[in-house]
Amino acid sequence: MSRLDLEGRAAIVTGGARGIGLAVAVRLLADGAKVALWDADPAALEAARAGLGVDERVTVATVDVTDPAAIEAARDAAHGAFGGLDILVNSAGIAGPTVPALDYGLEDWRRVLEVNLTGTFLACKLVAPVMVARGWGRIVNIASLAGKEGTPNAPAYSASKAGVIAFTKSLGKELAATGVLANSVAPAALDTDMVKHMSQEHVRIMVSKSPLGRLGTAEECAALVAWLCSPECSFSTGAAFDLSGGRAVY
Repeated sequence: MSRLDLEGRAAIVTGGARGIGLAVAVRLLADGAKVALWDADPAALEAARAGLGVDERVTVATVDVTDPAAIEAARDAAHGAFGGLDILVNSAGIAGPTVPALDYGLEDWRRVLEVNLTGTFLACKLVAPVMVARGWGRIVNIASLAGKEGTPNAPAYSASKAGVIAFTKSLGKELAATGVLANSVAPAALDTDMVKHMSQEHVRIMVSKSPLGRLGTAEECAALVAWLCSPECSFSTGAAFDLSGGRAVY
């Protein structure tokens, strides 16, 4: 693995206890960053902390990303621990049930949109000003190929991730003159816990659409995210980066 220079940078990773979020945290730490892991699952957070080892470069906080007060408190704690904030990776998300749109429950719809889209908006709204004040920052929002293509029987997830892509495009343009860049990553199916909770038929269909004929890995996603968090990414903002094994057509 090549190493990016994130020495001394301070990052927040939402959904950091497992899956893409944890893989991103591992990669950012390997590249020299300090990382605050946020997750709604305290037990998973402690397991993640134990797996990463005791390190002064890691903090954890139980955060519901739909709760502005919780985000503000965790932001202030991370800022105090690290002496600043440079990077925000929004990976917190839920898949919701695998159900056709016409049968989809309203409460399920609202919950998926609230976590995946509103949670991303709130974290950006409340953390980005710290970076703007410092004149440098990187925001990476984890979207999905479902947000580009629309996945059958995942209407809320697809809509929420399309919203993440569009929101990131808006945010990237708004922050372009501040030194803070905002991009999104749109993976196809990755071999994470979220996929493990999908039906085997649903996963088979996703894999069958990939020219590379396999699921991606969280580590492959983390490598792209780490580059987007680094000073080497200097002329991309508001973009949606494909990570689809050749499946994406735009």
